[in-house]
Order: sequence, then C-alpha cells, then structure tokens
Amino acid sequence: MALKVAIQMDPIGAINIDADSTFRIALEAQARGHSLFYYTPDRLIYREGRVFARGWPLEVRRVKGDHFTLGAETEVDLADWDVVWLRQDPPFDMGYITTTHLLERIHPSTLVVNDPFWVRNSPEKLLVLDFPDLTPPTLVARDLTTIRAFRARHGDIILKPLYGNGGAGVFRLDPGDRNLASLHELFSGINREPLIAQKFLPDVSKGDKRIILVDGEPVGAINRVPAEGETRSNMHVGGRPEPIGLTERDREICARIGPMLREKGQVFVGIDVIGDWLTEINVTSPTGIQELERFDGTNSALRMWQVIEAKRAAH
Repeated sequence: MALKVAIQMDPIGAINIDADSTFRIALEAQARGHSLFYYTPDRLIYREGRVFARGWPLEVRRVKGDHFTLGAETEVDLADWDVVWLRQDPPFDMGYITTTHLLERIHPSTLVVNDPFWVRNSPEKLLVLDFPDLTPPTLVARDLTTIRAFRARHGDIILKPLYGNGGAGVFRLDPGDRNLASLHELFSGINREPLIAQKFLPDVSKGDKRIILVDGEPVGAINRVPAEGETRSNMHVGGRPEPIGLTERDREICARIGPMLREKGQVFVGIDVIGDWLTEINVTSPTGIQELERFDGTNSALRMWQVIEAKRAAH
C-alpha cells in the first residue's frame, strides 16, 4: 500500500540525522514505498473551507550534510493526502495549538498522527494528572504562596514551565535554596501560564527512562543519565542515553495508560519514568527511537507504519 505522506515539522536542514525521530520515520516511510511531502508549520493554510500546505516533495537519505532533496515548491490540498505527521517541536504555544485546530478539520479522512484533537487536549505535563497514583506529588499553580507551601511540605522539588520542552527552564529547589521568589518573578514576566512542581526524585541520578509506546503498546526503552553536576537528563542538555530494559513497574504503568493512548489516536508516544514514577506523557513530538534502535535493534518506525497502514486499510 503506497501512501501519500505529508510531514509538518521544523526546518529539515538543521536536524541531527543520527538522533531525529522524524527523520527516521521518513526514512522508513520511503523504504516502504510511500511518497513524502514536507512543510513547516508556518506554511499551513486554511482557505475557504479547505486546508492547504505550501511545501516540497521530499527524499531523504542517511548522508550527513546531504540528507535530503526537495522537489519544486508547490501548494497541496491536505485532504488529498493519506497521512499527515504532526511533528514540529514544542513549545506548546498558541501557534502550535492553532495547527491542531486546522489539522483537525481534515482528520480522520486524512489520518493525522498523532490525533490533533487529543494532542491539543493532552499536553505532556497535564495528561499525567489523570494518573495521580502513578506520579510523584505534583502541583500546578501560579500563586507563589501555594508553591512555597508545596515546597515546605515536600522539601526538595523540581519547578518547570508547564508547556516547556527539552529540559529548558527546569530547576531543582532543595530546602536551602533561596531562589524560588526570583524564579517565580522571572517566569511571571515571561508569560501568564501556571508552573508545574513535582517532588524531587533522587532516583533521577540513575537515569530518567524514556519508554516508547506505539499504539499504546511499549516497544522498548532507553535510559537518559544526567551529566555530572546536572539534575536534568534530557539529551538536549547533555543527558547520556544508555540501553535499559522494562521493569514490572514500567509494564504496569504502560498497561494502565496504553488503552487510553490507543483510544485517543496517539500512535507515537514517549513516557518518562524516574524510579517507579511516571513524570510525563509526551505526545507532541516524542524522541528516542533512533537511540533505541541502535541499542537493541528495535525498529519503532516500522511498527508505527504497520499501525498506520492498517488504519488506512480499515478506513
């Protein structure tokens, strides 16, 4: 089954072909005979009842410095395509949210992956609130007095922007830290959004596990170990990926959340687990599949395309 596949992503020229999950998904699509079309989010258009994109036919190859070729720029009606991948990185701002509203107008006749309605309504740091027994003590608030009381109760906390990504703006505040008020002032000057705080988990020194789920089923995991002197384990800020297996607790967490992810059309999801606790459910633009494939040969992209092809055949 040859599919017409459009990919909405950040500029392709700047990606790291050894780490970028979207690149691996595109490579697998091409290997399976699907045709590719690439555009950036600013080129998504609603006009007179239809949704268009201005972009380019795309070919990809694993050659550093020469990893893609674009055809002639053109405008396409996305209703004519089989699949649209929603793959630009956060921040999850109003620009991002607007793309979900527009893509929702063509889904599911054109299959948008992940389902844009539930991407919009399930941002990574909020979807976990549906599972309080699986997560560390968590607070979502903007009020400084409330955040102070939460830290007084738990002693050592992580404070971060509610809609951030890649480890940006993540702070550990232990009982002796005096920067809470200053950080609150800083964040308040940037936006009007609440902050999210969680009880600090010492197990993060052993790594922050990224578990990849495809259509609600776990396919494998990598461990991201913080750099020396760092609290954050994100690979964007120097976290070191290592191979790791799934524990019984990991499988318990996946069994609890998997049916919900499948029901909401979240084909590619990456969850974060520290010790025994679920900390995030990443649905906007998860990463980690290339590292997983290097470590144990698990081809997550293949599994994703098998799921998507089955959905298109059923449709």
